Amino acid sequence: MELHQLLLFVAAGLLLNLTPGPDVLYIVSHALRQGARAGMVAALGITAGCFVHILAAAAGVSALMAASATAFTVLKWAGAAYLVYVGLRMLMSGPSSAMDSVAEGDRMTGAKDIKSIFFRGFWTNALNPKVALFFLAFVPQFIAPGVEHKALAFLLLGLLFNFNGLWVNLGWALAAAWLAERLSATARRAAAPKAGEPSRGAATPTKWGSLGALFLWLDRIAGVMFVCFGLKLALTDNPTT
Repeated sequence: MELHQLLLFVAAGLLLNLTPGPDVLYIVSHALRQGARAGMVAALGITAGCFVHILAAAAGVSALMAASATAFTVLKWAGAAYLVYVGLRMLMSGPSSAMDSVAEGDRMTGAKDIKSIFFRGFWTNALNPKVALFFLAFVPQFIAPGVEHKALAFLLLGLLFNFNGLWVNLGWALAAAWLAERLSATARRAAAPKAGEPSRGAATPTKWGSLGALFLWLDRIAGVMFVCFGLKLALTDNPTT
């Protein structure tokens, strides 16, 4: 590949990764509620799920899936069901969980939480057949017809795309965590007593109330969007029909 083609591939990949979708929504929702570390773990899970599609496409499995109505349908419904499941979990989260995550900020409760966030992100991407079809449609455009080892070229370009996408996803996580921290700082300043005023110790337990309500509504919105993404995937037609 010539340099200008490589640069075009990188630029196109970065723009595509910046486009909001279920993966970006998953990363941002965790970063907003649990801080930068949770968002970055979510980004790593999303990236790991993308490796599944890259390896499968390079091996020809994705091409088989694109040609097989049964294979596409099975993976489509599995992915749709999982997205709806994630959305319903967000919709059913209570006010206490939202306020707890705000109060804890960037602190995670343990390795179990990290693993859960990582693997949910992994399955969000790995079970989406549209990602596999995207790689089959996008990457071959940058492989010259005369290349001898096309599978290897596909694999290398896919890995480059995923590597660049990782930094975009980490950027989403850090930006969302920064926004959450700014909102938290605003809530703390609003709750703190002004100079010359008596201490409002009784108000301390509720200083996160308004911010907790905000994150609860963000959970509700994200949950609805995940359910919509799942329904949209379920209604996706097989590309061979």
